[in-house]
Amino acid sequence: MSAVASAPAGTAPSAHPSRPARPAGAGRLLFLRERGMGASVLVSALSAAFGVTLVSTTGYIGAVLQDDPYIGDSETLAFVVGLLSVLLTAVAMYVAAVVTANTFSTIVAGRVRRIALLRLIGASARSQRTEVGRQGLVVGVVGAVIGLVGGIALSTAGIAVGDALLDVADHGYAVLRPVLALPAAIVALTTWAAAWVGSRRVLDVTPLQALAGSVERTHASVAHRPARNVLAVVLFAVGAALLGVGIVGGLLTPLGILPAFAGGLVSFTGLVLGATSIMPPVLRMVGRWFGSSATARLAAENALRHPERSSRMSIGVVMGVTLVTMFAVATETAKSVLTANAGGELDDDFVVIMDTFANIMMVLVAVSAVIAAVGLVNLLTIGVVQRRRELGLLRALGLSAAQVRGVVLLEATHITLASLVTGLVLGVAYGWAGAQSLLGSVPAFPGGPSGSLVMPAVPWAPVLAIVAAMAVLTVAAAVAPTRLATSVAPVEALAAD
Repeated sequence: MSAVASAPAGTAPSAHPSRPARPAGAGRLLFLRERGMGASVLVSALSAAFGVTLVSTTGYIGAVLQDDPYIGDSETLAFVVGLLSVLLTAVAMYVAAVVTANTFSTIVAGRVRRIALLRLIGASARSQRTEVGRQGLVVGVVGAVIGLVGGIALSTAGIAVGDALLDVADHGYAVLRPVLALPAAIVALTTWAAAWVGSRRVLDVTPLQALAGSVERTHASVAHRPARNVLAVVLFAVGAALLGVGIVGGLLTPLGILPAFAGGLVSFTGLVLGATSIMPPVLRMVGRWFGSSATARLAAENALRHPERSSRMSIGVVMGVTLVTMFAVATETAKSVLTANAGGELDDDFVVIMDTFANIMMVLVAVSAVIAAVGLVNLLTIGVVQRRRELGLLRALGLSAAQVRGVVLLEATHITLASLVTGLVLGVAYGWAGAQSLLGSVPAFPGGPSGSLVMPAVPWAPVLAIVAAMAVLTVAAAVAPTRLATSVAPVEALAAD
């Protein structure tokens, strides 16, 4: 009898006779060791922890401020506090879904040869995609459980600190609530759905590609997808219209934030879908800023040659910059709106309450930026390692390791600059629309005037800090994987799968 036939039921045969057999269930989880999966679990965990902590924080703030005349006596502002919890949680779920979909798209691009070989011996594309979807579900469940436990622990500690600092132990707010399981469940489901969306490339893999390695679509093949581009334009236009409806509606009711929020998600989704068409001209313009040296021209062409790869990396930067800029602008614009509604001056106590709430929310929103940053670092790492053959070819053609690293770093810089500009523009627009649609009709004091329309208020100091931080993060994220890829001898890199 063979080793396979004699293996006990429920175990996988050992590759070496001296090693114990591994349980079959454990073998199914070996994909978690694959590059990129650990970061995907981290993204899911951060998203779940963010949702749990946000729900607890806003609930706690609402309970503490019930006795304050500006919150306790105003059902409108109390409603606003609760509504922000739901909307910001939805933002975190959306960011995590986009990051996860891009990660699985990159992973699938690196598996093209393996998938094609399985197709060659009879496996169907749908079965392969189902396998990727199952992996996404496992990643989502593991991350959601970790995030749920971590979020509850953080919420408990944060409420204890808040009670000590504010001396408000009699608020009666309990951390453990059934509603906290909802963000974790949503994270698991969105991760599963994102993995399924990100694995759509599997359906296009043919057995002939078994002779190739990691395959990304070229600019020419991406350009011939008119249906996707038309859908992107339609979504962006519909989203912009919803933002306009929300701003106008916000002059009458805080519920104007709902169409504005939907417009933000829809328009940004259109940007994500159309990124492969939007990024090439922007990257071409940015590439001219770096001169005409061989390294600069090669970096610019690499960024343009595979627009899908470049767009996946850029979306992480765009999301991070958009989120933090959006909230910074929304906070300043909210003060301007309420100041206008107050007739030109706000009560000092009310300003302190707003600043405290804004600072707490800024920290929480920063978690969404961290989620996007984790996805960016993960994509850069996977992308550079998957390009070992390409980088090895450059070394074989005569470029030094330092020159190859320079090419990759310049390519990352091109993508960063183009994404920073896009993120800043979107952040200012979304932040102003959000504050105006949510608070345009809210009086600064009970019974006061409302219905003010103001210009966007941009806090330049934090915005410039955001730009600097994201630029440093992106370039630094490309250094380590580039060193890893260029440390391999050219011949060995060319032979890599």
